Amino acid sequence: MRKSKSGENPRFSVSRLLKMRRGWLLLVSAVLALLFWEGLVHLENLPAFILPAPELVAARFWQALLDGSLLRQAGYTLLEVLLGLLVGSSLATTLGYLLAKSPLLERLLAPYLVASQAIPIVAVAPLLVIWFGPGMFSKVLISALIVFFPVLVNTVVGLRAVPENLRDLMRSLNASRPQMLRYLEIPSALPVLLGGLRIGATLSVIGAVVGEFVGSDRGLGFLINVGRGQYDTALVFSAIFTLIAMALGLYGAVVLVENRLLAWQRTLSK
Repeated sequence: MRKSKSGENPRFSVSRLLKMRRGWLLLVSAVLALLFWEGLVHLENLPAFILPAPELVAARFWQALLDGSLLRQAGYTLLEVLLGLLVGSSLATTLGYLLAKSPLLERLLAPYLVASQAIPIVAVAPLLVIWFGPGMFSKVLISALIVFFPVLVNTVVGLRAVPENLRDLMRSLNASRPQMLRYLEIPSALPVLLGGLRIGATLSVIGAVVGEFVGSDRGLGFLINVGRGQYDTALVFSAIFTLIAMALGLYGAVVLVENRLLAWQRTLSK
């Protein structure tokens, strides 16, 4: 592989430049969005309970951060999200493996699984809160349900995309079912499975907040309800931005895990 006079790989230097460019573009777009927001508030002379200025939101965010309410509610929501993501993805990958291996089981369950996605989670959430109470369990269950389907679909697609000639090779080596799963099916399906986990990581936040909207006295959804009832729109924006940061953090964590687990693919491509 050719290197520049300084000894640096040209491909890596170009990649670094592209990353720096994306970072600058993101920063510039965020600044432009804030300027547009500020200009809209002042030009339209909007009251704070309709659309607070960015500095009011920042001040309210800092106040909620100092009094501990934001961190306390965010921590409760994050726990619900992580448990829901863990439960939903675990059940989805297990059932996805069974469906990928059994066409009969897929024909039996597929209509019910698809039909379940036609029901909005907002319509199901009140029932779950009534049945299981307003505690954490119902929020975890709602979060797990919204995570379940995309991870399930990606698991089935990933396992069925394993090349048949590689399966034949493993059979010729007298590989057992656990060996087939560990050395062939999981590595081959991992990129697709992690793609579903990216989606599930962001959806899990939505599920937890929907549950908190329906019935809860804790969490960021509860904080949004409090702000709405008091016309404290700056507090609502603070909670929303915290949810965005939480979803981005979870998405980034999955990307880091993906880069770690799929490093061998990049090595082979080189």
